[in-house]
Amino acid sequence: MTQRAIVNTAYLAPVQLYSKFFLYNEITIEQFDSYHKQTYRNRCRILGANGSLNLTIPVVKESGKKLKTKDIRIDYATNWQKNHWKSISSAYNSSPFFEFYAEDFAPFYEKEFTFLIDFNHKLHQVIAENIGIDTQLSYSSSFEKTFDGTDLRDKVSPKINEKIADPLFSPIRYTQTFDEKFDFVPNLSIIDLLFNKGPETESILNLCLSKK
Repeated sequence: MTQRAIVNTAYLAPVQLYSKFFLYNEITIEQFDSYHKQTYRNRCRILGANGSLNLTIPVVKESGKKLKTKDIRIDYATNWQKNHWKSISSAYNSSPFFEFYAEDFAPFYEKEFTFLIDFNHKLHQVIAENIGIDTQLSYSSSFEKTFDGTDLRDKVSPKINEKIADPLFSPIRYTQTFDEKFDFVPNLSIIDLLFNKGPETESILNLCLSKK
């Protein structure tokens, strides 16, 4: 039987969200929902020399308007691309696989994308190809309050008070770049796992699902 799920778009999504690509046959990205601030839609979390670090893509603010996620534009008033890539490089340049994957990610911090959802989509394509994800991916054509499948919209959140228990996800420890300084930090951006474990990323994501 085909298993379907719907999720939100995310910037370099966390391990928890990427594990879903090995749990469901089809995943739909919601693009007609109302855009919410302080979510993984435009932020990711990495591990740097000083600990956990949030990287946030600034978006164009339109006062008084409730915008759909698909209509959110990226704000280039500040040089956030340079800052994000500098932070990512500093955090992972000594990781085992950073140099192997860096040329795939670097262009995203040079080219400008108009819409956040397009930026996230292209990044996901690169990640999926490097991990070996072949899950069927689609985008919603309208907002439906009830989804015919598993509804994971806003179920994966960076806000501590909004974190929802996920019985189908159990973080698996792996060696992180600064493991001599910090205890293992679970559920960081997928790039933390990819840059540290490379070809083992797929198997680790599957293991995150095995402890149900």
